[in-house]
Amino acid sequence: MREHAGRLAAALVRVTGDFATAEDLVQDAVVAALQRWPTEGVPERPDSWLFTVARNRGLDALRRESNYRTKLAQVQWPVQPASDERLRLIFTCCHPALPREAQIALTLRVVCGLTTAQIARAFLVPETTVAQRITRAKRKIIEAGIPYRVPDPDELNARLREVLAVIYLLLNEGYLSTVDQTESRDLVDDAEWLASQLYELMPTEPEVAGLLALIQLHRARAEARFDRDGDLVLLERQNRSNWNHGAIADATRLLRRAAEQHRPGPYQLQAAIVACHAEASDWADTDWEQIVLLYDMLLHLAPSPLTRLHRSIALRYTAGPQAALAEVDALCDTLDQYHLYHATRAELLRALGHPFEARAADQRALELTINPAEQALLRRRIDPDAADCERPARASPKPLGHEFTDVDPAVKAERRDRA
Repeated sequence: MREHAGRLAAALVRVTGDFATAEDLVQDAVVAALQRWPTEGVPERPDSWLFTVARNRGLDALRRESNYRTKLAQVQWPVQPASDERLRLIFTCCHPALPREAQIALTLRVVCGLTTAQIARAFLVPETTVAQRITRAKRKIIEAGIPYRVPDPDELNARLREVLAVIYLLLNEGYLSTVDQTESRDLVDDAEWLASQLYELMPTEPEVAGLLALIQLHRARAEARFDRDGDLVLLERQNRSNWNHGAIADATRLLRRAAEQHRPGPYQLQAAIVACHAEASDWADTDWEQIVLLYDMLLHLAPSPLTRLHRSIALRYTAGPQAALAEVDALCDTLDQYHLYHATRAELLRALGHPFEARAADQRALELTINPAEQALLRRRIDPDAADCERPARASPKPLGHEFTDVDPAVKAERRDRA
């Protein structure tokens, strides 16, 4: 579903011109696969199988409408996969005639295959709200006759912000999932592929290069993020020899070329923060002063409570835990439903000698996340004795927030503020 649904939806939208019809046909094909593949086996070309079933369902459903039937019958799924059309579909979904929240929600659902629940967590709104936005956006595309194409060069910038936001949220969901799985590397792969295609389309746009560099820097450290048991390894404890230093160097060069244009933006700054971590030879070598400065610049360009939270984690290493805790406590009203707010606060309280308050904050963080790796880490912090019974002794866990210092979901915070 993750690998093929986006391309299948794009092909069907191009033919039918109807998002709802295309999505229904994709879902029908997936249901048929779930029913038949367990007994018949997975076909050699699952993408072609899904497309054939979707097309046949479309022919059956639309047999009274000769125009759609003729169009569907003319389309053949290529034996060799053609150029991926998802970028074209993303630009169609991100048309300025649609509200910004609807653009991003529709794209994440139809093109990227995220569930309504995942999108709702990214926007920090109820699932019903997201479902309504998607439905209205599909209807608006049909009623307004929005064309299915990559815009002309003079139209690209009007849609770029939303396209970048979609790719960024796809990265976030893949890097550390909001559903009951640890990560989804195929989503990160998709994010990098889309960012690279966008970079080919707009090679002189520094924010496109910044986002591509950000994704590449995260992927370069992927092999060190989890141990053999699938437990999250925080940044301080990661084995840096397992990082892909060649990829880090390539991404850093890309970021420097973008910076030479002297048009800084949020994605370039976030990539620069990640680069500070990636280029440090070890944890002690981390340039925290530079990281705090970059967060200050990010707050100036794109103020958000989540950026302030991540800045407070870096502030701990320049001004001490008391100053950092004061910054965190000031975010209580805004981030009370965000698990990393409570996890960060717990670690600062623990550093200041308040173990009972820290435990309560960790417990609150545990209630707010369903990611299994985060849950396991929080349980070890809440009850280390129980964890010691289950696994060999290990060093005391470090702040949960450290793994995410360089994953600043500013777009999510912006959604929260607007909601």
